[in-house]
Amino acid sequence: MVYDWFNRTSVPDGEDTPSPPTPEVGEAAAEAAVEATEEDPLEWARQAYARLKAQKAKAQAQAAQDTSEQERVAEPDSSPDPDPPVAPPSPPPAPLAPLSLLEQAAAQRQERLQELESRASRVEEPAPVIPVRTEETSETVQDSQEPQLGDFDDTFTWSAEVLAAQGREVDQVSLEEIDWLGRLRRGLEKTRQGFVTSLLETLGDDPLTPEVVDDLEALLLRADAGVQATDQVMEALRRRLNEEVVDPGEGIRFLKEQLRGLLDQPIQASGVELLAPERGRLNIWLMVGVNGVGKTTTLGKIANLAVRSGYSALVAAADTFRAAAVQQVAVWAERSDVPVISNPSANADPAAVVFDAIGAARSKGVDLLLVDTAGRLQTKHNLMEELQKIRRIVDRLAPEARVESLLVLDASQGQNGLKQAMAFAKAADLTGVVITKLDGTARGGVALAVASEAGLPIRFIGAGEGIRDLRPFNSFEFVEALLAGR
Repeated sequence: MVYDWFNRTSVPDGEDTPSPPTPEVGEAAAEAAVEATEEDPLEWARQAYARLKAQKAKAQAQAAQDTSEQERVAEPDSSPDPDPPVAPPSPPPAPLAPLSLLEQAAAQRQERLQELESRASRVEEPAPVIPVRTEETSETVQDSQEPQLGDFDDTFTWSAEVLAAQGREVDQVSLEEIDWLGRLRRGLEKTRQGFVTSLLETLGDDPLTPEVVDDLEALLLRADAGVQATDQVMEALRRRLNEEVVDPGEGIRFLKEQLRGLLDQPIQASGVELLAPERGRLNIWLMVGVNGVGKTTTLGKIANLAVRSGYSALVAAADTFRAAAVQQVAVWAERSDVPVISNPSANADPAAVVFDAIGAARSKGVDLLLVDTAGRLQTKHNLMEELQKIRRIVDRLAPEARVESLLVLDASQGQNGLKQAMAFAKAADLTGVVITKLDGTARGGVALAVASEAGLPIRFIGAGEGIRDLRPFNSFEFVEALLAGR
């Protein structure tokens, strides 16, 4: 059984990914699940935890049984061997003729020479080298482990409620999703601390007033949500205040609806609800962006996500300008056992690397080709031209391929990231955005600015440094993690 993270479904090995449920069915199931969880959300979470715990115990028992069977097969046959036939006694050797004095001296010299040669060739064995466990190696070991079922705590119950609110039944809760939601909630901690704490102080227990709405507007701007997104949310909230009295709880629910609407609007406009490789067809994803935003790291995480979801992947190391860029992408690809197409010569033509990679992807029947491009400033015209050249090569050599151009943005750059998105959208035919490093900044609101002002759909988000800390974007989960506790 393979868990397809792109489509959020479990698929048996060797089968195609089933199509996701229609929005009508998903909305009806979500309403039913919300009613069930509102009745007793804690009991619902307990049932989900008990089921996952039973699955874990069953998997451990199966693993122990498989191990014992392998050991039993590997054990040698302990039955005694039959007695070997007794060989007839050999005749006694004939007595050797005594050696002469010259022969005895020659034999002694030969024996002494052999002893000296053996001493000269004997080399003292070096002491065994004990590997030093650095942070990078420990992270690799940690990433290689499967998600673990932790305690039944606040993080688990919150994650279970988020899944239930999306229409999941108890028997549809997976450990992979629980693990990711916990990572997402921890990753948005800095943004949540600055935003939610001030939000609670602003709202209080009384109904919303125009003064409170003004304070909420300032909070959104400080979180780098952008002027356009903030104005849109505040305008809707003020209209609601003019129609009826809004208490703090209803105000939070209305705020969540508005934020989800902003994030979902460009996704719905693109006509592609979920960005996933299409099986039976070559998919080419170009990773673009400025230096230092984490393009190569993001590419490695997406490659790992594709392999874990049952897709075949190939990486094109087309960042031929930055020192050690090819080696870095090779390390990330090796962690997921994904082959890399590169050119070892210095300052090789990136378009030539992409040319070779497309040919290799076709010959191997690869589902997804990930292209790592050189970091470039949006103001450098010649580098942007190089990016357009790569895109022309792709369109000419693989006209039948499904091409995506994904801009990688560092969330800590805030509004500067929005400017990058606007510039790259004109030159690189962007089809989506990947927001990284959400765990290291209090500017997580930049996702709202990218969606509302740049009009680009957010396709993936990264909330940590581990290889598992990047997943397809889900607006409902993002907003719930952003406002967790409200």
